Amino acid sequence: MVDLTQYLPILIFLVIALGLSGLFVFLPMGVSRLTGANKPSKDKLAEYECGFPAFEDSRHQFDVRFYLVAILFIIFDLEAAFLFPWAVSLDLTGWPGWITMMVFLGELIIGFAYAWKKGALEWE
Repeated sequence: MVDLTQYLPILIFLVIALGLSGLFVFLPMGVSRLTGANKPSKDKLAEYECGFPAFEDSRHQFDVRFYLVAILFIIFDLEAAFLFPWAVSLDLTGWPGWITMMVFLGELIIGFAYAWKKGALEWE
């Protein structure tokens, strides 16, 4: 039988976190609604970009390359986030940790070479 009383502090923490999150989101909205003047006009609802009207419709599609570069950046940024803790704990993990990280880096290098060959890093 599992003793669920050990999970009570986690449950209390989650309830407090959700309560504070809701408070920080909804309290300012409620206070501004009660104390502020809500008089929307055409000028207040217009788009504002650097002091002049927008050149074109703001709902146009972005080039897929933007998303591709963003995804590649996240992948290689996470690689750097994994490398530091691995390097710090290498004395504890030993050879199995080293081999695992080399497999991980090998997969990343293969993925990087594939993206490079496919032209994902080329910007025309």
